Amino acid sequence: MAAESESELPKLSEVLEKGWRILEEVEVSNEPVAARALQDKVKLGLGLLEEATRMVAQLDLFSSNEDLDELSSSDIRYLLLPALLGALTLKQSGLNQRLQHLEVARSYFLDFLKRCHEYKVSSFNLPAEQAGTSQGENETTRNTCSAAPPNLTAMAVQRQAKIERYKQRKELENILSSMHESVRSGTAEEEQVREFYLLQLQRWVCTSLEEIEGIDQELPMVKAREMMKGVEISQRSRPARPPMKPFILTRDALQAKVFGAGYPSLPTMTVDDWYEQHRSKGVLPDQGVSSKPADEEQEAAERERKEEEDDPETLQKARNWDDWRDTHPRGYGNRKNMG
Repeated sequence: MAAESESELPKLSEVLEKGWRILEEVEVSNEPVAARALQDKVKLGLGLLEEATRMVAQLDLFSSNEDLDELSSSDIRYLLLPALLGALTLKQSGLNQRLQHLEVARSYFLDFLKRCHEYKVSSFNLPAEQAGTSQGENETTRNTCSAAPPNLTAMAVQRQAKIERYKQRKELENILSSMHESVRSGTAEEEQVREFYLLQLQRWVCTSLEEIEGIDQELPMVKAREMMKGVEISQRSRPARPPMKPFILTRDALQAKVFGAGYPSLPTMTVDDWYEQHRSKGVLPDQGVSSKPADEEQEAAERERKEEEDDPETLQKARNWDDWRDTHPRGYGNRKNMG
């Protein structure tokens, strides 16, 4: 397969090496992730690795019905492309695009792991296709076990596997660092080159499994944040109701001045002002109802008119009433409260 396109290999290998070197530079950089220079470098590296991936697809270097031993030493390195793309994708900044970056990176890592699983690069369990589910787990099982307590044994096994994977990755990195210079300079023999890239595949299997675990833990939080952001946007799109203006009901005009001076933005009024305002609107409970019957008012008015006109009968009644009060002191006839 590689022999048929030998003229293309130097260019393909050069593109891969450039993209790979950019990833290594980004990983050891002390610049902030959001720095413009660093993000430009990430973008350049992604472009190179994507171009290398298209070239590999055009050359049809890999087949599902072949073994790892059948691959040439120079072709093994191209199996790393999805893992390198996933690592660089996670280096992209932008909080608004974080969900997209996580999902794309997970797809890259999972694609790499599937290919390594097919070629039996190392022994490991493939992660689920989607975050939050286990491989081979159906909907009924998920619903049944959703409320179950955590399996402490499974958690302990998972933790131990993570520790072993970390140790294995560190050992591989130490071995690779001693081989790196000779392979990159082209002075290494073919067997050393093949071993170097096989160890790289094993190292990136450990890295990809760790990255997918981290992505699966971060994805629910990012999705929840995106959902809250959508709710806030929908609430802001609704027309805001004008706030109601409160008022202070004061006892007198002097108190109204005090509150008015202290809270100039709040309208104030006295009790009398409030009463007059409601009386003018006709909303008082006793408004329009006289405190005396109509016939008593008429009788008093008629008596007052006769007195003013010196009516003899009215004057005689008034004199008799005055004489009676002169001869009968106050309390006359009230014998109940005598001591």
